Amino acid sequence: MTQEARRIPRLPLRLRRRPVLWEQQRPTWRDARPARIADAVKAALVRPSGNWFVLGAARDIGAHRAFGRTVAGVEVVAWRDAGGRLIAGPGACPHLGAPLVQAPVSCGILRCRWHGLALDGAPFAGWEPFPAHDDGLLAWVRLDAAGGERPLAQPVLPARPHPAGTVAAVYTGTGGCEPEDVVANRLDPWHGVWLHPYSFADLTVVDPPAEPGGEPSDGLTVEVSFKVTGRTVVPVTARFTAPEPRTVVMHILAGEGQGSVVETHATPLGPDALGRPRTAVIEAIVATSRRPGFALARAAAPALRPLMRAAARRLWRDDLAYAERRWQLRSSGRTPG
Repeated sequence: MTQEARRIPRLPLRLRRRPVLWEQQRPTWRDARPARIADAVKAALVRPSGNWFVLGAARDIGAHRAFGRTVAGVEVVAWRDAGGRLIAGPGACPHLGAPLVQAPVSCGILRCRWHGLALDGAPFAGWEPFPAHDDGLLAWVRLDAAGGERPLAQPVLPARPHPAGTVAAVYTGTGGCEPEDVVANRLDPWHGVWLHPYSFADLTVVDPPAEPGGEPSDGLTVEVSFKVTGRTVVPVTARFTAPEPRTVVMHILAGEGQGSVVETHATPLGPDALGRPRTAVIEAIVATSRRPGFALARAAAPALRPLMRAAARRLWRDDLAYAERRWQLRSSGRTPG
């Protein structure tokens, strides 16, 4: 047995001393100061994105059918060329405006269903591709007119564990809010044990608050236990950071799954029929473990991914309600806190 293996606890589970009823938890509202959360959001919003937006999961964009999404009010279509390279561009056919998301793809050629206009990803008949990037897990598109920033050659990407040692899944949901409301939700870890008591317990933010008038921290470090069943939990230390204005990343620093990453990306879609904003939450969960048995989890990845997405969906059912409520308050001129 290697020295590293001897340092890994045989079981990651812990038993809490006694169950605590939801209403008997330690209140966290004094720690979750509105100004502290607002400062963290403001710091995130001024970081450069290079005009890159997450389109969706890279695996959802295949070689035989187009993928479409409206991003920041811009209709985008994406597909793969014959070599598997990601292509993205305007979603309206340059001929008569047909929706290219409905176009079939064959041998890397997208062919409009209305009149057969063919696109191979090169500029043609007024159609110009957008810069696109496939990071192996997520597909990105660069929209310079929508972003309004100085363009970057590629997205601002967080560090991830090597793909060969991970199980990854991507969840996508939508809500009636703006990206900053999603970012604000993720930069408020104090809500975890109250809004998600089915998943979290014993949460403590261990970073000291910034001094009045001082610079906000570039992240938040949290000690928290993931609930398994009853009194059984898995304690971890995690850090939340916002590397760009529409992304918040959680890295597991210590405990079971050390090195795992959860990336939350907020992509603005555009207004709904009533003029309210819509945002897609595209969350990438990248799980890893130093345990030798994790190889079995990787082998079972096709079965695990739906479970990982279901867990994310349950959390975002509540978190999107939080983000939507925050937008409602902001849009009505009411400032919480």
